[in-house]
Amino acid sequence: MKIKKIGILTSGGDCGGLNAVVRAVTRRAIVKYDWEVYGIKEGTSGLMYRPLQYEKLSLKNFSGNLIRQGGTFLGTTNKGNPFKYPMPNGSFKDFSNDIIEGYNKLELDAFIGIGGDGSMKILKKLADKGNLKFVGIPKTIDNDVDSTEISVGYDTAVEVATNALDMLQPTAASHKRLMILEVMGRDAGHIALNAGIAGGADIILIPEIKYSLKGIARHIEEIRKQGRNHALMIVAEAVKKEDGKKAMIKHGDGQYRLGGIGSYLADKIYKMTKTEARVTVLGHVQRGSQPSPRDRLIGSAFGVYAVDMIANNKFNRIAVWQNRSVTDVHINQIINKSKTVNPSDPLIKIARGLGIYLG
Repeated sequence: MKIKKIGILTSGGDCGGLNAVVRAVTRRAIVKYDWEVYGIKEGTSGLMYRPLQYEKLSLKNFSGNLIRQGGTFLGTTNKGNPFKYPMPNGSFKDFSNDIIEGYNKLELDAFIGIGGDGSMKILKKLADKGNLKFVGIPKTIDNDVDSTEISVGYDTAVEVATNALDMLQPTAASHKRLMILEVMGRDAGHIALNAGIAGGADIILIPEIKYSLKGIARHIEEIRKQGRNHALMIVAEAVKKEDGKKAMIKHGDGQYRLGGIGSYLADKIYKMTKTEARVTVLGHVQRGSQPSPRDRLIGSAFGVYAVDMIANNKFNRIAVWQNRSVTDVHINQIINKSKTVNPSDPLIKIARGLGIYLG
């Protein structure tokens, strides 16, 4: 198949390193293959809108600061499955045919989608329905995409969380407090575990390992006996309350989302130990921060490889990082799977060896 035009879009939540991916795709496609590259605005929504929302990309787009910027200059969306898109009146509409029609109107020969496992499932379904040529690149700060050791955005999120612990430690010591840092992690505790070890946390709570309030209280008392008057805790937002219920916050749009586990723990711990605690919810700082060098590197490697996959007619596959190199697997290997923290993970053993409470 003769390739002339390719599209690229970002889907789901934003993160550090996305602009590096788009830059790598554009440079590889133009310099090596002399293809035209079209950036689709706001994920699949850009193909759904009329008129279509897109931008023809050139080397000039990346002659400046974009590789250093967080987020994605193309825009993205994590609201609404195009096969069941929520309408203002409460009903749902299938916009999949509109997206396929938009792809064909742009006369694309293939497209690259950057997203997590949920986005990949939707993009593959669209590709199958419209007979579209599709290649995927894994992106998620949670690092829970299966079959890849690292996804774009994860390293930046860990770096931001580690820096936050670094800045919380002096104020914890100054006021003799327990500082609780609540970080993202919808289903997996990779950010909390890695940042917790790197940032010198005393307590790391992740959704994969059950904890007890009594266990936390005992650990805080042990720290006091050792002569230290302050402590650091990092907790993933998906960690449940001790009764097994999720901590949820109702937002202005009426939707309930994960959040509040830090405040819950602070209240319970104070009642048990009289330890004054303060909570910092890191939130979207983990997504929008300037990308780390490693995310720029991984994103660039994925972008170049994805373009070469198209050139070699390798579709319905996703680029992955394995054994310090880029390779690819069939998209079905990552759909409906979640790479959570294994309780026997070497980092769990390291954390316990450092005397960190994990549960």
